[in-house]
Formats: sequence, structure tokens, C-alpha cells
Amino acid sequence: LTRSWELKVEKHCFSEWPVFNFQFSIFLNPICKLKKMKKIFTQGRLVTLVVAGVLIIDQLIKIAVKTNMYLHENIHVTDWFYIYFTENNGMAFGLEIFAKLFLTLFRIVAAILITVYLVKLVKRTDKVKNGYLVCLSLILAGAVGNIIDCVFYGEIFSESTHSQIASWVPLGQGYSDWLHGKVVDMFYFPIIDTYWPDWMPFVGGDHFIFFSPIFNFADAAISCGIIALLIFYSHYLNTETHANSSHKEAKK
Repeated sequence: LTRSWELKVEKHCFSEWPVFNFQFSIFLNPICKLKKMKKIFTQGRLVTLVVAGVLIIDQLIKIAVKTNMYLHENIHVTDWFYIYFTENNGMAFGLEIFAKLFLTLFRIVAAILITVYLVKLVKRTDKVKNGYLVCLSLILAGAVGNIIDCVFYGEIFSESTHSQIASWVPLGQGYSDWLHGKVVDMFYFPIIDTYWPDWMPFVGGDHFIFFSPIFNFADAAISCGIIALLIFYSHYLNTETHANSSHKEAKK
């Protein structure tokens, strides 16, 4: 009976000739709208929308800052928020650990792996939760956003300095080579800006700032995606890992 009812609802919603009378259709129309929305707003389109949205916003902000501000120029928004233009060769939040080329290639490989994983999830018959896909999409979009800086910015922009604002240049006449561009950062939140008490051992009298890293929109997307994954989908990650392991063992 249940399956028969579902089939009738499907036929009513997607057929040109509804199978229910007018009274029933009044109650079924909201259900039909939801079903049609699900068919239009697929998980693949959701992933595409999130990734494209983050990339567009990230690049618009970076280009606006790079082509309108001197290096290390800052705009005071509030006492705890500045637009502070800086560039870095490293990973998220300006961390510099390994060589530039290695970091760029690492980002590219990571982005490819996440993309492959997302495609597999979207194509699965047993659908995963949309929130899980959104988290992964945020991480992917953030990684790609910074990859664009590393790969292209050195070739298409002149150098940003304390006395010169960068501008667009013909391809190949930029400040660096392919894969060696600098990542543009601009968000600075010195929420606490003070000094350690003099009586504190080792750090007494030293300047203390929280939060000192300068980051961009792509970094924020990566951080939000990772934090949300750990808070809301940590059990889901464990389930996925065990499922993949069981699948590999079954193949053996």
C-alpha cells in the first residue's frame, strides 16, 4: 500500500494528467513542489553552487585588494577588525613551512583528491547528507581559491610594494613565474591587543595579540568546512572510513 501510494504521488506530481481529484491535489501540491525542488536542486548542483560561490567571492575580494592597496596598507574598520593587505608564500593564515613549489603542488594534489571523492559521493545511490557535501565543498573551494593565486597571480599582476599598487599586465610579464605566485591575504582580527603583565615569567611585558594571523576568504572557507566536519560529521567520517575498508577487504 505504501509503495502504491508513493507511485500515485509521483504520477500526480510529474504527470500532465493528475491522478487525484481536486480535493486531494490541494493537499498534495506542497509535497509536489518539494519533490520537484529536490529533482532540480540535486547534490551535484549543490556542490557546484558552493564551490563556484566561494571562488567568485574569494577572487573578487583578492583582486579588489591587490589592485587598490599598497602592500601592508591597512583600512581601519573597527578596533578589532582591519583590512590589512599582505602576501604570503605559505599555507593558510600565512604559515610558511615548506618550499613554495612544493606547497603549490601539494594544494593541487589535495584539490584533485577532494574533487574525486566528491564526485564519487554525488554519484552514489545511497546519498550522503547535504551538510557533509557542503563541508567538503567549502574545503575544496578554499584550496582552489589559493591555488589560483599561486598558479596565475605571478603571471598576470605586477608586484605589490609599499610604494606601488599592483596592476594587470600581459601574460608572462608579471612579478613571478607559474606556480610561484603569492597568496593575497587581507582579513585581520586583533580581537585582544594588550601586553602581558610584567610579573609573568618569560613573557612579562611582551606584546600580545589575539587573533594575529591574517587570512583571506578561501582560508575562512577551509576552516569553516573543517570545523563543521569535526563538530557535526566526525561520526560520519568514521563510518565512511570503515565502509571503504570493508569494501576493499570484500574485493580481496
